Amino acid sequence: MSVRMQKDESRTFEQVKKHYEIEKELASKLLNSNREDRQHLYTVLYDQLFKQVPHHPQLIRKADCKASAKEVDRKMRLIVKYLRDDSTFLEVGPGDCMLSLEVAKRVKKVYAVDVSQEITKNSILPQNFELIIYDGCTIPVTANTVTVAYSNQLMEHLHPEDAFDQLRSIYKLLAPGGVYICITPNRLTGPHDVSKYFDEVATGFHLKEYTHTDLSSLFASVGFSKMTAYIGGKGIYLRFPLFLIKGLEEFLCVMPSSLRKKLADTLLVKALLGVILVAKK
Repeated sequence: MSVRMQKDESRTFEQVKKHYEIEKELASKLLNSNREDRQHLYTVLYDQLFKQVPHHPQLIRKADCKASAKEVDRKMRLIVKYLRDDSTFLEVGPGDCMLSLEVAKRVKKVYAVDVSQEITKNSILPQNFELIIYDGCTIPVTANTVTVAYSNQLMEHLHPEDAFDQLRSIYKLLAPGGVYICITPNRLTGPHDVSKYFDEVATGFHLKEYTHTDLSSLFASVGFSKMTAYIGGKGIYLRFPLFLIKGLEEFLCVMPSSLRKKLADTLLVKALLGVILVAKK
């Protein structure tokens, strides 16, 4: 099998292939499960993934303190626009929790909500920080109390049937005027999970990847009325008209697949299409 590894991939082909095989098998179980089973499957399957794939990129990043600190700094450049000293911050899918721990230095209260504690176990947590392990759907935080909710690389991991329920849960826990900062890879430039080396569409734990058009429509369906789009990345974020991004997505969707992939691989289109939406309650 001939696979072109990406420049930022530090693992061997054998490691990546093993990761792919394990994740695809586990993801299939999650994708084909019913709503009741998924209340515990998110936790069980992600714990299995991190135990069976010790070279998983998230585990590697946690071990690389300098790289982790650099990534946190980049993310903070967007989040600080919405933080105040009295803010209550909630991160869904916090990974190693380094970002939430950094935010905790600046705000009154932080909730980090995840389906697995494999990455975060053994971490030393401050008093204003609470780690919550949840069912991957309903977030157990008091309604109307969170001023800033945040997720990065989360929406694509949700079962399509659970996405609406989780988004509705986030909307309910936000205080009036609160915002949800949601970052997710665009399916038009994907796939973006480990299956990117082997498949045309995501078959790993990215159960569904979204466009700006998809996500803004989903946000509106739960009650969000004002949405702001940002473009950029790597610490540089600029507001950009959402309708123009939707127009670009519509244009790319009608293109032949081969041409769309070439355009989507350019730095300009990647900067425009990376989904960074801020929705206000």
